Amino acid sequence: MPTRIDPRGPRFAATLTTVVLAVVLVTGSAWLLAVQGLVFAAGAVFGLPRAPYGQLYAKLVRPRLGPPGELEDAAPPRFAQAVGLVFAVVGVIAFAAGLTAVAYVAVAAALAAAFLNAAFGFCLGCELYLAFRRLFPSQPNTTEVAS
Repeated sequence: MPTRIDPRGPRFAATLTTVVLAVVLVTGSAWLLAVQGLVFAAGAVFGLPRAPYGQLYAKLVRPRLGPPGELEDAAPPRFAQAVGLVFAVVGVIAFAAGLTAVAYVAVAAALAAAFLNAAFGFCLGCELYLAFRRLFPSQPNTTEVAS
């Protein structure tokens, strides 16, 4: 059974991510981008509920809301965190190498994706996950013995 999560949590995380990435875009702070990259890494590796923004949502926001109307599969938002991590790593490396234009493009792309999720509930990384799953469906379990 796949892990199910409150869909409002990733949207809250996307809102915080949007703010952080906008600050990175304005200030050019590679350090802040690196911190956001660590947040993405935590979400990708441990899952959104265990990532810093997921913890904030669980402790500060969700108790003030009613229960979610439905739950969603955790795999697409987790994949989206991995995609965000790739953009953050590219941005940090580009900043370190003095390739500021490349860094700003990476940050702007991640910011656009986060904003789409925060403002409209459209998770671009989740859509990429679903497209990937359609292109490469999981193989049926071949270890079962037919009786």
